[in-house]
Amino acid sequence: MKVICNSSPLINLAVIGRLELLRLLYGTIVIPEAVYQEVAVVGHGRPGAVEVGQADRIVRETVSNQTAVSALHELDRGEAEAVVLALENSGSLLIMDERRGRLAAVNLGIDVIGILGILLVAKRKGLIAALAPEIERLQTQVGFRIRPDLKEAVLRAAGEGGE
Repeated sequence: MKVICNSSPLINLAVIGRLELLRLLYGTIVIPEAVYQEVAVVGHGRPGAVEVGQADRIVRETVSNQTAVSALHELDRGEAEAVVLALENSGSLLIMDERRGRLAAVNLGIDVIGILGILLVAKRKGLIAALAPEIERLQTQVGFRIRPDLKEAVLRAAGEGGE
């Protein structure tokens, strides 16, 4: 299964020092050219830029169907390319947090996971000790927004929430 990632999960995981979870969970991560440009070139000097630029397990792939990318005009270029790249690679998994991008992907039949799902899987596999501190770091260091009910549901799924 090919795993394709958008910009924000790469950046946010790099900020909290957890980018290696992608390699540990999925091996090689594929990013479209627009995501590489956004993170490693335009984002030069920002969190994630060096990690993405130098990671041997993050590979770039060019999207073939530029018409489909243009049709997703409500998304930014990186999101649109990530969705189309996932569509071009049937059976792939898309890592994306942005609501509009996730909705577009789901409507196209693409499997999607976000950073909270990645952290939950990492907790279940014993790669992180606890989910709550990771979410706290996302919120304080990145400004990651999460609805209180979703946060509680994820913590409960990790065995860290209330009844």
